[in-house]
Amino acid sequence: MRSPRSFLAAVSGHLAGRQAPAAPGHHSLPVRTLQTLAQREPVRLKKLSAPDTGILELTLERPEVKNAISWELMTRLRGAIHKIEADATAKVVLVASSVPGVFCAGADLKERRHMSSSHVKEYANSLRSTFSYFEALSIPTIAVIEGAALGGGLELALSCDLRICGENATLGLPETGLAIIPGAGGTQRLPRITGRSRAKELIFTGRRCDATEAVLMGLANYCVPAGEAYGKALELAREMTKKGPLGVRMAKKAIDQGMEVADMRSKLAVEGECYEQLLHTQDRLEGLAAFADKREPVYTGE
Repeated sequence: MRSPRSFLAAVSGHLAGRQAPAAPGHHSLPVRTLQTLAQREPVRLKKLSAPDTGILELTLERPEVKNAISWELMTRLRGAIHKIEADATAKVVLVASSVPGVFCAGADLKERRHMSSSHVKEYANSLRSTFSYFEALSIPTIAVIEGAALGGGLELALSCDLRICGENATLGLPETGLAIIPGAGGTQRLPRITGRSRAKELIFTGRRCDATEAVLMGLANYCVPAGEAYGKALELAREMTKKGPLGVRMAKKAIDQGMEVADMRSKLAVEGECYEQLLHTQDRLEGLAAFADKREPVYTGE
C-alpha cells in the first residue's frame, strides 16, 4: 500500500506533467514565493503559557481551501496528535481554525478527483483512524466552531469531547449528496451524541443545522455570540485545568469505555477500575488536605 506522502508526490507529479507551458511574456512565481507556499503548515500546535499552562491549541490553517482536509493536513494532524499524546504536561486541547468564518469544510474534493478508488479507500481509512486516534487521547478535547463544520470537518468535531459554537456556525454531513456516506466516523459518533433517529435524518437528507439547533439536539454544548466561541472554550479549559488531572483523565476513560460495553454491570465495573487507580495518588490526598485546610488544592498529576 502506498503511503500518503508517496501518493501526494505521485499526484503532484501527474498534475505537473499536465500543466501547459507558460505563455510568452509570463513569468513563474519567484523561488522565494514558491518556498513560502511550500512551507506553509496546515496544522499548528501551540502550548499556552502561564496562567494557562497545560492548555494546548491545535489550529487548522488552510485558508485558501477553507481548511479542506488533504493528505498533507491529515498527516500533520496525526503528527500533532502524537506530540499531544507524548506531552505529560498537556491537560486540555482546543481545536480551532485560523480561517475566519469556517472551522473545516471537509475533505479536499479537488485532491480527491485525482484519486483512484483504491486511493480514496486508503484516504478514508487513514482519516477514520486519525480521528479515532484523536478521540482516544486521555485528556479533554474541545472543538471551537465558528462558521462551517461540514463533512469531515464535523467528523473531526465529533471526535472531540465538547463542541462550542459561535451563533454563525453551520454543521452538517452532506455526503449523501455526493452519493457516498460519512466515512470518518460520522455514522457512528453522530447517533451516539444526538440519538439514532436524529442522526439518520441529518445524514439521509444531508441537511445543515445552525448552532442553536445543534445545542438543542445535544450536538453542541454551547452556542455563544459569533466570535466568542474560543473565549467560552478557553473558560471551560481553565476550569478543567484546576481539577485533578488524573481524576479528569480517569473520568474520561470511565465514560468512554463504559459507553462501549452493553450492560450496566459491566459499565459499573469500568467505573470501579478507574476509581481504584486513583486511590493511591498524591493528588487524592492533596484534595482532601486542601478541603480540610479550606484552600485551593495544588495538584501535580502524581
